[in-house]
Amino acid sequence: MPTIAVFGAGSIGCYVGGRLAAAGARVVLIGRQYIASAITEHGLTLSDYRGYRARVEPGDITFANDASAVASADLVLITVKSAATETAARALEFFLKKSAVVVSLQNGIHNTDILRQLLREQTVLGGMVPFNVTQPSPAHFHQGSEGELHVEDSSLLEPFLPAFESAGLPLTLCRDLQPVLWAKLLLNLNNAINALSGLPLKTELSQRDYRRVLAAAQREALALLRQNRQPLAKLTPLPARWLPGLIDTPDLAFRLLANRMLAIDPMARSSMQDDLIAGRKTEVDFLQGEVLRLARAQHAEAPVNRRLLELVHEAEKGGRRDWGGAELLQEVLRRH
Repeated sequence: MPTIAVFGAGSIGCYVGGRLAAAGARVVLIGRQYIASAITEHGLTLSDYRGYRARVEPGDITFANDASAVASADLVLITVKSAATETAARALEFFLKKSAVVVSLQNGIHNTDILRQLLREQTVLGGMVPFNVTQPSPAHFHQGSEGELHVEDSSLLEPFLPAFESAGLPLTLCRDLQPVLWAKLLLNLNNAINALSGLPLKTELSQRDYRRVLAAAQREALALLRQNRQPLAKLTPLPARWLPGLIDTPDLAFRLLANRMLAIDPMARSSMQDDLIAGRKTEVDFLQGEVLRLARAQHAEAPVNRRLLELVHEAEKGGRRDWGGAELLQEVLRRH
């Protein structure tokens, strides 16, 4: 049986690794001591918004704090925050087997490139996690929204596909992952809005003023992507370029037209809101920041995304994170 290691086992890592372990895979989680202590004491509980629930006993999963734990791994899933990608790669390069397959399951666009530059002896593949994971209690991880894992296609993944299928997390294999990553980033532009609202995702997305902020941020990104001739994958029932029009509709029409988008656990929050609550640095530089980098390359401006990035950085330093929809809309559009 192959060994699967998850490096950076926070919410996403513990959920994906836990689902694999619950289905019988040999899994090593590598993360912070406070999560290790919680799992050692309580075991690992996994659940999702559709009613799935499973428990992994402490003795049925290995949790380590050191990169050396990947030494026996055949597949390594990278789930650290984007800002930690280079640090993770430098820690792993001394211990990975040459035959190990490394998959980035991170937000953002360029993590796979960074990993490939540093892990030259291993096969590195890009990946994308479409769903939201929350942590209702220290050793409980809950999937709050829908979607399937996407990974770059490679024959080297074949030995691992049955494990993901058995875990209820089948891999969607893609020849070109860039359209998937950019389409996901368009959706992730809401992470900043949700973090600044302080509300659950479903509550925030149910209010038009917040959605109008999101639509404005997406329209900026889409204009830059069109200029760059970047194709976009279809991750929702509507093509990515149609999303701002749907999101901007009045509340009643949105509820009728976008019921799948609102198929979210009522208490689910964005990972960025979780980071602000925990006092951690967010990934806004790898979400809104990617839009700004694209704008700079085109000698253009993206004022809505710039202001959202600024407000999140202010929130990281103790600033507001309880913006109402109308006032947030006014704040970002007055800079437009």
